[in-house]
Amino acid sequence: MSNGNIVATLLLVAAGTLAFAPAGGAAGTKKAPLKLSQEGKACLGCHESQSPSFVKDWRESRHAAKGVDCYSCHRAEPTDVDAMKHYGYTIAVLVTPKDCGTCHPREVKEMTGSHHAKAGDILNSLDNYLGEVVGGPEAATVGCVQCHGAKVKVLANGKLDTESWPNTGIGRINPDGSKGSCSACHTRHSFSVAQARQPEACGKCHLGPDHPQMEIYNESKHGILYVAKKEQLNLDRRSWVVGKDYTAAPTCATCHMGATADQPVTHDVGTRLSWTLRPPISKKLANADQNRAAMKDVCSSCHSAPFVDGHYKQFDELVELYDSKFATPAAGIMKELAQRGLIKPVEFDKKLDWTYFELWHHEGRRARHGAAMSGPDYAWWHGIYDVSKNFYTEFLPEVKELAGPAVYDELVQKYLAPDLRHEWYTKGMSKEQLDRIKKYYQERYGEKVQ
Repeated sequence: MSNGNIVATLLLVAAGTLAFAPAGGAAGTKKAPLKLSQEGKACLGCHESQSPSFVKDWRESRHAAKGVDCYSCHRAEPTDVDAMKHYGYTIAVLVTPKDCGTCHPREVKEMTGSHHAKAGDILNSLDNYLGEVVGGPEAATVGCVQCHGAKVKVLANGKLDTESWPNTGIGRINPDGSKGSCSACHTRHSFSVAQARQPEACGKCHLGPDHPQMEIYNESKHGILYVAKKEQLNLDRRSWVVGKDYTAAPTCATCHMGATADQPVTHDVGTRLSWTLRPPISKKLANADQNRAAMKDVCSSCHSAPFVDGHYKQFDELVELYDSKFATPAAGIMKELAQRGLIKPVEFDKKLDWTYFELWHHEGRRARHGAAMSGPDYAWWHGIYDVSKNFYTEFLPEVKELAGPAVYDELVQKYLAPDLRHEWYTKGMSKEQLDRIKKYYQERYGEKVQ
C-alpha cells in the first residue's frame, strides 16, 4: 500500500465513514457497528482487501463481537523481542499464550502446566535425533516440529525466521518465553470453540504409526457415534456439559478436557490420565488414582459403574501384559548389550536399534492406546500381534546374530525363561499345553478343534 493510500485510509477511519459491521447479514439489513479501536480499524482498512479470508473469519468470531480486534492481540511494546514497526504501529506477528492470557488467564495457566506445553521437549529426545540427524533437519522442520513445536527465532528487524516459522506446534517455544500455541487447537482467526471440540482438531498430531489416537477413535464406538450424532452435539454452546448440553457422542475434548456435572472444563489434558504410555515401559503417574477418578467421572455420564470398572480392568491388564511380557525383557536385553559394548546408545547404526525402537515406539504404543480408547483392531492386529511377531521373529533373532549364541542363550535364560508365557518359544509347545488350548476352544465355542 502506498503512503498516499495509508493516509487516505486513516482519514476515512478518523471521519468514521468506514462501516465495520459483521459479515453475513442480508442485503440492506442494518447491524450495530463493531466497537473497535482506532488502531484496529486501521488494520482492517488494509487487510480487508489484502487478507479477506481471515478478516471474514475474525468478523464472525466471538472476538469481533466483543470488540477484540487485530491490534488487541498483535500490539507490542517497543522492548518486546519480536516487536516490529508496521505502518506506524508497533506490533508482533506472533500471538502467544502470554498475549491470550491477558483475557484468558485460567486457560493459559492450565495449558502451560499441561503435557501439551511440554511437547517441545521432544527437541531433546530420541525422536528428535531421528528427525534432525538420521532423517535431516529439513524433514524435522516440516514434520516433527509442526506438531511438537519449535523454538521460534526472531530476526533483527522483528520478523520471524522462516527456519522456525510458520509453526503452530502445541509445545512451541515463543520469543517471549511462553510455551504453547493456542491456535494449534483454536485455529486463527475465528478461534472457534466448536472447532476445537471436534476430534479432527486433535487429529492433526494424534495419528500415524506411533500414536494413532485419531484412527483408534474412528474405529471405536465413540467415533462411530460422533459421526452419527455430530449435528446434535451443540459444539458452539458456551455451556458444554456432557449429559446436560449433549449426550452419547463424546469427542476427545469431552473425555480429556470437557466439563461434567461435577467438574469444570480444563485446558490441562493430563489431569485425567492414569498411565503414561509414551515410554518403552508404561508408567503409572504419581497422581494416577486422582486422575483416574476424574476420568471415571466423565465416563459415568454415559456408562454404569460396572461398565467403567470393567473397561479399566481390561485396559490395565493389556498394559501390564505388554510391560511384563515384552517391554521389560526387551529393555533389559538392550541395556545389557550396551553394557557389553555390542550396541551404541542412540546410534541407529544397526538393524536391531530400529527393530527395538519400533517395537515400543510404534507397535507397543498402538496396543496400549488401542486398549485405552476401546479400539480392538489397534489393541490386537496393529498392536500386540505386531509386538509379539516382531519380538519373536525379528528382535530376538537379531540379538542372537549380534551377540552370538552363547550370550544370546544367557540373555534368554535371564529375561525369558522365568516367564512361563515364553515357554512355547524357548521349549516348544508340549502336548499338555496343546490339549489345554483345544479344551479351552471346545468349552468356549462348543466345537472340536482339529
